[in-house]
Amino acid sequence: MKKKNNDSFTITNNTKGRPYIQGLPFTEIKNKILGTKYVLSLVFVEDKESKRLNHTYRGKNKPTNVLSFPLSKNLGEVIINTDSVQREHREFKRTKKNFIAFLYIHALFHLKGFDHGSRMETEEKKIRIHFHLE
Repeated sequence: MKKKNNDSFTITNNTKGRPYIQGLPFTEIKNKILGTKYVLSLVFVEDKESKRLNHTYRGKNKPTNVLSFPLSKNLGEVIINTDSVQREHREFKRTKKNFIAFLYIHALFHLKGFDHGSRMETEEKKIRIHFHLE
């Protein structure tokens, strides 16, 4: 388990490989969407753990690309499945690194209380444009 952290943001890699994250402004994106006081944990997992979590918390017996867990008003966790990133990035016409950013932004808006829909998509796009991740 490899960790990188500051006071309000932690990254944990629970995969065998290295996620494609070099240079992504995770903390800045988190602060723009959720604020500087929000404490966030970002965890990278593989299919097996994603499937277990998805089954436990959503009743779906399959891996998913991203999960978000609001733990309190100012505390949450985002889980990104790197096996899904590997499989799905081309379908979304994105590089692996860009797709990780896409999933991360999506998860942060769920933590902020957004549900799927046009409003969420519009807000996500604004953030991607702001951080040159479109």
